[in-house]
Amino acid sequence: MELKTKKAMPFQLSDQAIAKLSMLSNSNNEKYFRVYVTGGGCSGFQYGFKFDEFDAEEDSLLDFDHGIKVLLDQLSYPYLAGSLIDYKEDLMGAKFTVENPNAASTCGCGSSFSI
Repeated sequence: MELKTKKAMPFQLSDQAIAKLSMLSNSNNEKYFRVYVTGGGCSGFQYGFKFDEFDAEEDSLLDFDHGIKVLLDQLSYPYLAGSLIDYKEDLMGAKFTVENPNAASTCGCGSSFSI
């Protein structure tokens, strides 16, 4: 019997997010996709996504399926724990979204939340 272990991750990426990041990562070889939380927005906090450089003092580099690497800073970690990062395309546009079980309320824009 072979024993397999899986490293715990602070959040998950949907298949759609992994597919989009696979495509985007090819053109940003020296930078990594960063998911972060910052103060602001209509509800107090808002999500952010960008390609950025790794900061060994502040960041964790998370390894996901298909070679996807995501940066997460120490301050954003507790706000994103247990979340699902998804990528959606519809008539309103294309964007990364967060399904966050820690959010007490969200704004209509979908990128602002409160705890």
